[in-house]
Amino acid sequence: MFRVLASALFIMSVASAVMAQDPVKVDSKHYTVEFENAQVRVLRAKVGPREKSIMHQHPDAVAIFVTDTNGKFTFPDGKTQDAIRKAGEVLWTPATTHQPENVSDQGFEVILVELKQPMKKATVKKSHHRSGKKR
Repeated sequence: MFRVLASALFIMSVASAVMAQDPVKVDSKHYTVEFENAQVRVLRAKVGPREKSIMHQHPDAVAIFVTDTNGKFTFPDGKTQDAIRKAGEVLWTPATTHQPENVSDQGFEVILVELKQPMKKATVKKSHHRSGKKR
């Protein structure tokens, strides 16, 4: 019984690790590193029309939309979420595992500034979400 349980736990941990990987490593077609230091890693994601990425993970990050985006995220549990954004929007994105998909006939581009240290919950304010408009 112990061997069966240990084997099941091992398989689940390997499957979880495979499903939640670094996007640059598992999908270099769409993700490139633009800059990296001890505090942040800046990624550029370019996804062509009707293209899908691979399931991967991101730490806490800020997303800056370079182009209009009409996409969809699929999460490990199978649930989906539409991702419709305008060029110039800036959005706080908590750590996540997802599979992005471009559902439009136009490519899209987004810059992700990934934080190497997770943000403390008390320091993240909802007012940090900007739509790219001057205040």
